[in-house]
Amino acid sequence: MRILFAGSPGIAVPGLLALARVHEIVAVLTNPDSHKGRGMGGSRTPVAEAACALGIPVLAPERLDPDARETVAGFRPELMAVYAYGKIFGPKFLSLFPSGSVNVHPSLLPRWRGCAPIPAAILARDRETGVVVQRVSLGMDEGELLAREVLPLGGRETAESLSAIAAETGARLLLSTVDRLALGPVPGEPQDGSGASYCSKLRKEDGILDFASSALDLDARVRAFHPWPGACTAFGGVRLAVIESFPYPDEDARALPGTVVALDKSRGIMVQTGKGLLALLRLQLQSKKALPHRDFANGTRGLPGAVLGIAACANGKKDETVI
Repeated sequence: MRILFAGSPGIAVPGLLALARVHEIVAVLTNPDSHKGRGMGGSRTPVAEAACALGIPVLAPERLDPDARETVAGFRPELMAVYAYGKIFGPKFLSLFPSGSVNVHPSLLPRWRGCAPIPAAILARDRETGVVVQRVSLGMDEGELLAREVLPLGGRETAESLSAIAAETGARLLLSTVDRLALGPVPGEPQDGSGASYCSKLRKEDGILDFASSALDLDARVRAFHPWPGACTAFGGVRLAVIESFPYPDEDARALPGTVVALDKSRGIMVQTGKGLLALLRLQLQSKKALPHRDFANGTRGLPGAVLGIAACANGKKDETVI
């Protein structure tokens, strides 16, 4: 089939590569270059990088306006395949594809409709999640389901590790679905909207840890927000990133939440939470390198008895050193 592939982040790259081995990718639709660093040089999306390596034309319009529609139509695509593109498709754009449009979504729809389903499943401590391929509809993630695979969760996944699994699973499901569509119409399964749940775009401040929460919830935040936006707190008024942790929900030192109650060489830097203790296993002070808990404890003064958190900052205010 002649396919327009729409995607931007790294999770979508395996899907592009899988389709390109079997079908004709006439062009790739991706987000515009981002501008980073002091020189504000352009940085292409991972999907754009992969497409360029394959010699596939890259389209990166700011808006899906009439000019963008005319450009896409010029490639004469039969089908659009989408994985994490990041923009909403209107009816005029969707009408460009005679065989329709399909989208990979890393959740068990209708659970976790929206743009951050992987962190949402980890935050909710779901026992399972999954990957689906759905028809693209005008409603957000409301299309009929064409393929579905369940992924059991063991409780130690991070957004990074689960995204890697979802990338490969999604690529396989997408290719098999497109192969079926190339042979003719494929029946879909309507979603039950009454059981729908939704997730929203992550913000930088979402990573701030509130130690009044339980150890289980805090550990879920550390895992859900790795690598972005990253979980963090404050120590001595300086931002402290918590990269890895482990919860001990049945232990309690009866201290103020956020208090470093012990430096345990085997388990980590033990911090009191609203319910249970949280072991900090890998940390990074602002402008320093990331360290395992033993090295961090050996090189940091004043840890025992210190109170971590926003209240530990000067005047108890949130500022740029914290978030």
